[in-house]
Amino acid sequence: MMTNPAEPRPAWRHGPVGVVGLGLIGGSLGLDLQTAGAEVRALVRREATATRARDRGLASVVSTDPSVLAGCDLVVLALPLDQLLAPPPALLEALPEGGAVLTDVGSVKGPLLPVWSAALRRLGRERQARRFVPSHPMAGTAEAGVEAGVRDLFVARPWVVTPADDTDPEALALVADLAATLGARWVCCEATAHDAAVALISHLPVLVSAALLQTADRGSAGEGQPASSQPSQSQTSQSSSLPSLVRTLASSGFADTTRVGGGNPELGTLMARGNREAVLQALASYRHSLDQLEQLVRREDWTELQQVLTACRDLRPQFL
Repeated sequence: MMTNPAEPRPAWRHGPVGVVGLGLIGGSLGLDLQTAGAEVRALVRREATATRARDRGLASVVSTDPSVLAGCDLVVLALPLDQLLAPPPALLEALPEGGAVLTDVGSVKGPLLPVWSAALRRLGRERQARRFVPSHPMAGTAEAGVEAGVRDLFVARPWVVTPADDTDPEALALVADLAATLGARWVCCEATAHDAAVALISHLPVLVSAALLQTADRGSAGEGQPASSQPSQSQTSQSSSLPSLVRTLASSGFADTTRVGGGNPELGTLMARGNREAVLQALASYRHSLDQLEQLVRREDWTELQQVLTACRDLRPQFL
């Protein structure tokens, strides 16, 4: 559902913005926030990453020293999902105390708020626990790491937040301002609804396109095909050339449908792991649809198949 948060206050007029992690999302955030006039202070783990991030201008200040976040009103945790679901003690200690607003960019939301709320309260940061706003910018590319950040990544893309009943309205407003500054579309919903939705439109496509890549590779190698006891010379020649031919003929359609499956394997694994139940439900639903299509082809029911494909053609614009 869509909601209108309280009137936002521009983050950079009240202090620097902290970014923890300068991969695709963090680096893109840093570039765009600086363009908008913000001072961006970034914390990274390795000095080599810091050096390259400085060369690329991903933040105003980049450091491996946690004190770089001091004075930040807003800190964006642009970290891998496994670190968000099990925040290292050193990271928690590095966060500025007091009223600093925290938000993340993880693609799974259900488990995050309980984890961070409990971790912050154990440190005696009761107010900050209510100022943690789980969020998920729905934008990305197949790239990862310090070289991946690009400008305008979030323009016209959904920025989803999943606040709790006791989330501080001011904190929510600050994250809303962040999304608006980056040109994103603000979406507010429950965490369980978010996770069910992204399982269908984000996590499932990664596994489906991975399966398509596997199928093309195995099929071109003749795996799963009935073996001939005495293959002819032409069959042998065809078999040996098919893998090369399949790769040569693959064009934009194959590229489009396999892009996410050929992307960041660590991210795909973390999404499936963090959103396991919803992903399993999505896979079961997809398998059912595939079975139905297979039956239409087996029965040579071309009329019904065309009707299904026509319905899908008409359905697609609703998702774009």
